[in-house]
Amino acid sequence: MKRFTYTALFILLGALVFSSCEKYLNVVPSETISSADVLDNIVNAEKIWTRLYATTLQDFGLTETGGYNGVLLDACTDESKNHWESPGELAFNSGSWSPVSNALDNWTSAYQTVRLANILLENIDQAKIPADKISYYQPRIPGYKADARFLRAMQYFELMRRYGAVPLITRSYNVADAAAASGPRTSLDSIVDFITSECDAVAAVLPLTYNDQPSEVGRITKGAALSLKAITLLYAASPLFNGNTLYAGIKNPDGSQLFPQAYDVNKWKRAADAAKAVLDLNIYSLNNPNPANPIDNYAQLFYSREYNETILPFMRGSDRNTEQVFLPNGQDAQSCGGYGKLSVFQTMVDAYEMKNGLPITDAGSGYQSTGTFNGPLWDGKAYRQCSNISNMYKDRDPRFYATIFFQYEYWDSASHSRPLKYAYFGGANGACDGWPKSGTNCETGYGWRKWMNPNVNLRSGNGTTNRNYPVIRLPEILLAYAEATNEFQAAPTQDVYDAVNKIRARVSMPALPITAEDRTKEGMRKRIRNEWRVEFAFENHRFWDVRRWLIAKQVDNGPMYGLNARPSQAELQATGLDENSEAAGVAVFYKQTVNQNRVFTDKHYLFPIPQIEVNKNPNLVQNYGW
Repeated sequence: MKRFTYTALFILLGALVFSSCEKYLNVVPSETISSADVLDNIVNAEKIWTRLYATTLQDFGLTETGGYNGVLLDACTDESKNHWESPGELAFNSGSWSPVSNALDNWTSAYQTVRLANILLENIDQAKIPADKISYYQPRIPGYKADARFLRAMQYFELMRRYGAVPLITRSYNVADAAAASGPRTSLDSIVDFITSECDAVAAVLPLTYNDQPSEVGRITKGAALSLKAITLLYAASPLFNGNTLYAGIKNPDGSQLFPQAYDVNKWKRAADAAKAVLDLNIYSLNNPNPANPIDNYAQLFYSREYNETILPFMRGSDRNTEQVFLPNGQDAQSCGGYGKLSVFQTMVDAYEMKNGLPITDAGSGYQSTGTFNGPLWDGKAYRQCSNISNMYKDRDPRFYATIFFQYEYWDSASHSRPLKYAYFGGANGACDGWPKSGTNCETGYGWRKWMNPNVNLRSGNGTTNRNYPVIRLPEILLAYAEATNEFQAAPTQDVYDAVNKIRARVSMPALPITAEDRTKEGMRKRIRNEWRVEFAFENHRFWDVRRWLIAKQVDNGPMYGLNARPSQAELQATGLDENSEAAGVAVFYKQTVNQNRVFTDKHYLFPIPQIEVNKNPNLVQNYGW
């Protein structure tokens, strides 16, 4: 048997492990795998270990190859809309999802993974090892067990942030065992304690890095375990789970409370201390490949293999799939040639500060919503002189230019000589990156630039991307520390500013505090939350953050705005220009219009437990509002 490496699993899509003659894990359902499978052969145990990785670490829908049934999480937030919306996204954004129809439900798959982890942990020490393989396998077994415990804990974290309190199962059950489907929910605090205690236990035995074993890079490390602990404690301290009286009535049949009803400020201190423990490892640093160019310095992280900032990577193969899906989709010879799948909302654009560090709503920021400018903009490879750029996009946070496509900027101008055109252009003959086209295309006047590799040319078929998806990266821990420390104290201290400023310095943004409001807890809370938003745009964070902060009902409910990329014929005619001309489309383009109305109510903060599970388990109480 070929020796397995975790990196090879994801880069070669599991070819090494699953190519052996014993393919039962490929075809046999998880629930029918038993302890006998592990005891019979260490190879089977190793295959279960690989499946735990494959079902736990994913890209969470980035390119629709994750575990969310094709649903893009970022298109279920106030960041963007998938204008080719799947039924799952349509249901989520309209509030019509339910206990019997939830595309983002992971209850069954998560507990199948938990069961596999339990089987592995209970039996791997007794697994049969061929005599000639003992020297290879015996030293690896402790690592397999530590990985399995972490991946099981991570599955419980994923369950927790969807459903809150969930049944805690730490032993394997036979499918026919009634006890497997009759347990009550375990309190939220107990779930948190389990996850964090598991992280502590495995952190004590996991290595800091696998740099001395290149074939093992991508496996769980001490830093990953301590990071999961910190993130779990951050969620536990956040308003969703810390004294949320909305859930006062959710109790087990025996009357036990499932969600803590008293606010505990010390939960923020635990989260801050846990994040500090990761930072104190002193082995992670922000990626800085091009400090002289803050736009490129940030952008490169998302189309490169990177191991200094990324604490837990999801290893991906070499391809151009992400670029194909999200690059603009004009049909002419000079277009980028992608599918242009996401329409970005104006509120996402407005979240980026000016380069002087002031929000665009600040009177002293210098922001202008009207007029145009001419000047150089980064096209991914070089600075290109651009014309007629809206003043809305002048002098913004460099992360804006690395994250969002907008009207009349360029993308790799050496290969695509025309600027991007999102405004209506009826006579475009394909030389437009918006509407009209066959099918439904960009509707808001903004596209998704983050993750795009300028070295990929879809038109010529040249270039591929070698990237890792950063499941956890250093800025998450820095912001977790800043947020938790700010919430624990009466007012922000220098430690809070320093943590946020390290992230801002990477893109040459001014250090905080800047305004008087930044010196207050409430003002710094706004700054930190906005830093989460812009630093982690289109990384599937916003979906969860607005829930744990209990603000989704404000930001994900009601009208979502974009620019007037799909004007009426009357609007075009009123310009007095040729209604099919580029000039007419641009004349009516810079007007905010409602693109979609979203529905988010109190019950949507937590997912409903699948109705089929409630029906078969009388001890399983449903979540609020469902």
